[in-house]
Amino acid sequence: MNLRGLFALLLSVVFFPASHFAMHIIGGEITYECLGDGPGNSRRYKFTMKIYRDCNSSGAYFDNPAQMAIYRGVPGSGSFTMHQNFQLSNPLVTTIPPVPPECISQIPNVCVQQGVYVFERTLPILTGESYYIVYQRCCRNLTISNLINPGDVGATYSVELTAAAQSACNNSPVFKNFPPIIICKDFFLDFDHSAIDSDGDQLVYSFVAPLQGGGPLLQAPAVTSCNGAVPTPPCAPPFNNVIYAPPYSFNNPLGGNPPVTINTSSGLISGTPNMQGQFVVGVQVREFRNGVLLSEIRRDFQFNVADCKPNVLANISTDSIQVVGSKRFAIKSCGQNTIEFKNLSVDQSKITGWEWRFDLQNGTIFTENQNWNATVPFPDTGSYVGTLILNPNSVCNDTAHILVHIFPKVTASFEYAYDTCVAGPVSFTDLSFGDAQITKWDWRFGVPGGQSSLQNPDFLYPIPGNHPVRLRVVDKNICSDDTVQVINWFPVPPLIIVEPSSYLGCAPALIFFDNLSTPIDETYDIVWDFGDGTILTDTISPTHLYTEPGSYTVSVGITSPIGCFISATFPDLIRVEPSPIADFECDPSAGLTNFNNTVRFIDKSVDAARWNWQFDRFKTTIEQNPTFTFPDTGLMKVRLVVTHAEGCKDSMIKYLDIRPEVLWHMPNAFTPNGDGRNEGFLGKGFLEGATNFRMTIWNRWGELVFETNNPYEEWNGRAQNTGGMSPAGVYVYLVTFTGPRGEPFEFRGFATLVK
Repeated sequence: MNLRGLFALLLSVVFFPASHFAMHIIGGEITYECLGDGPGNSRRYKFTMKIYRDCNSSGAYFDNPAQMAIYRGVPGSGSFTMHQNFQLSNPLVTTIPPVPPECISQIPNVCVQQGVYVFERTLPILTGESYYIVYQRCCRNLTISNLINPGDVGATYSVELTAAAQSACNNSPVFKNFPPIIICKDFFLDFDHSAIDSDGDQLVYSFVAPLQGGGPLLQAPAVTSCNGAVPTPPCAPPFNNVIYAPPYSFNNPLGGNPPVTINTSSGLISGTPNMQGQFVVGVQVREFRNGVLLSEIRRDFQFNVADCKPNVLANISTDSIQVVGSKRFAIKSCGQNTIEFKNLSVDQSKITGWEWRFDLQNGTIFTENQNWNATVPFPDTGSYVGTLILNPNSVCNDTAHILVHIFPKVTASFEYAYDTCVAGPVSFTDLSFGDAQITKWDWRFGVPGGQSSLQNPDFLYPIPGNHPVRLRVVDKNICSDDTVQVINWFPVPPLIIVEPSSYLGCAPALIFFDNLSTPIDETYDIVWDFGDGTILTDTISPTHLYTEPGSYTVSVGITSPIGCFISATFPDLIRVEPSPIADFECDPSAGLTNFNNTVRFIDKSVDAARWNWQFDRFKTTIEQNPTFTFPDTGLMKVRLVVTHAEGCKDSMIKYLDIRPEVLWHMPNAFTPNGDGRNEGFLGKGFLEGATNFRMTIWNRWGELVFETNNPYEEWNGRAQNTGGMSPAGVYVYLVTFTGPRGEPFEFRGFATLVK
C-alpha cells in the first residue's frame, strides 16, 4: 500500500465509529479470462471480482480502494511468495432485486448490492507453480444461523491460476446466475447454479466450505493485520475454512429433511429447507480438460430462508394426519367406505379452479371439480391414492397428495358377572369383534386408579356405587371403538366391624362408634340400637352419650341400596361405672393467720380410690387426709382430685384465707444514764407487711423532741437524738402504721424519762 492509501485507512479507523466496519459481507467470487500472450513468456489476464453486501445492515460500503494481492508458489507446499499487491478503486455497484417465488406473499425486506471490480494483469508463465489472486475483508452478518460467531468471521475471495491453466491460456468458468436472495421455508428449492465455460471443459460441482479472512480487530495498527478488519495486504494462503455450527456443515448448510444438495454434474441445488434464518453456502466448480484439473472457482453466498406465506395452499380437513413431506396427508377410516373430504385450501379468493382425483382401483377414476368438498364412495377396504389440485391450468397452483386407508370396523363389547350382595370382585369378559385382530384392551372401571390392559380382567371395587365401566379396543389397523356400561355395585360388608370393640368407663360417657365395615357409604340404610332405649338411623359412625351406669348391648343393621342386608349384635359392649364425687373439710376452716396457719384436711369423697391434693402453688400429696402448714399469707387455693377405681375423676376446690397479723407493744419508761440498761425508748413487736410507720414524741409544752419512720430506731433522750439531753419527766408518744391489708394502727401513751 502506498502512503496515501495507508493514511486514508488510518483516517477511517480514527474518525469513523466501529459500526462502519460492522457485518455486511454476504458473498463473492473471482473469475478470470485469458486475453492472450504478453511480452516475453507471459500471459495477459482480465480478472473480475464480484463482492456482495447486505445493504440493509450498518456495515461499511464496498472498499474503495480494495486491497489486493497476488501470491505465487507450489500448491500444497504451505509456502507462498508475494508477487505483487495493489489497490482497486471505483467498483461498479448495482442492486440485485429479490425475486420471490411465484404465489408467495409476506416476503421480508432484503437488500443486496453487488460491487464489481475489473482489472487486468500480465503474469509470467510459471512451471509447477500457481498464482493466487486474493482479497480479504471482515466481517459477515451477525444474524447468520449456521456459523459459529459469524460477526467475528471475515471472508477470503481467491482464485488459483494453476500452471496447467497458464500453459493453456485457460478461461475460468463463470456462474450464470446469482442465487435467489429469498427462498421459502418448507418450499421446494430448485435453483440452477451451473456455470458457463467458454472452452467447453468438463465442470464438476460441489458444496464447499467458504474461506475465512480478516477478523474483528478495528484499532490501528491491528486493523491491517491478518486478524484485522482490512488485512493490508491480504494475507497469503493457505486459508482456513469457516466453522459451521452443528448440526450444519458445508455439505449440509441449510439442514432440511431431506437435506438441500447440489448435483455434481448439473449444478442444480434442490431440496426443502425447513429452518428459517440466514445461511452461508459455499459452491465450488472444478474445471477438467482431458482429465486434467485446470481450475477451481469458489463462490460463497447467503441464502435468506423466510417463513413465506403462499397465496394458495392445498389443504384438507384438520382431522387428517399429515405425514412426512409437504402437503402429503394420510386419511384413515374404520368401517366407513364413503368419506367426505373437506377442502381447507387457502386463499380462496386466489383459487379459480380445483380438482379432486381418486383412483378407486376398479378401473374407475373419481373426479370432482364442481363442489368445494368431495364425497368419495370407495368400493371396499384397502388403500387408495388421490390428489387435490388447485388452479390446475395456472402457474400459481398447488397440490395436496392424499393416501386413504379403508379398514374394517371393530366393535367393543363386554359382559360382567358378580354376586350382588357379596363384596367380591367383578369378572369382566371381552366380547369385542371385528375382521382384524384386536391387539389392545383398555379398561377403565370408573374409580381412581381402576384400569387394566388385560383382555378379561377381574376388579374389586374399593367403594360401592354406580360405576361406569368403559372398554376401548384397538385392532392391528389402529382402528378403535369404545363402549360403556354401568355396574351397580352395592354389596353389604362380609363382616361388621365397630370400634371400640369394648368400653369400660364412668358416667356420663360420650362414645364415638367408628364403623369400619366396608364397603358402605351414605346410600346405605344403617340402624343403630345403643342398648339404652336409643335408636339412631342413617349415620355410618355416630356419637352417643350414656348418662346412667350400667352394661349395654349394641346392635347394628346395614341394608344396601339394592336390598342386601347384614346385622351384628355386640353383647355388653359398653360398661358404664358411677363417677366419684370429690368432697373434703378443713380444720380449721376460718380464723387462719400467719400465727395460726396449719390446717388438717378431712376427705369426704364418695367412690374414690385415689386422691391428689394440690395446696396452691406450694405442694401436692396423695394422702387421703393430709395436714399442711401454709408458708405464706393470702387467699390459698386447695384442690382435691379423686379417681375412681375405673379411672373416672372428679374434683373440688376450696379457698382458705390466711390473714397476715402484726403485733406491737410500747414501754412506759427508760433510763438514758449510760449504765447500758434500758438506754432508749423503743417499741417491740412483729411488723411484717406493715407500711407507713411513724413515731413522734412530744414534751409537756407541746414541742416535738423526736420523730422517726424507722420502727427499729429508738429515742435516746436527746432532741432528735443529736441535741442536748432532755430533762427527766413525762413525755407523750404517738405511733401510727398501716397493716398488711391496709388497716390503720395507732398507739398513744406516756414515756417517762428517768435519770
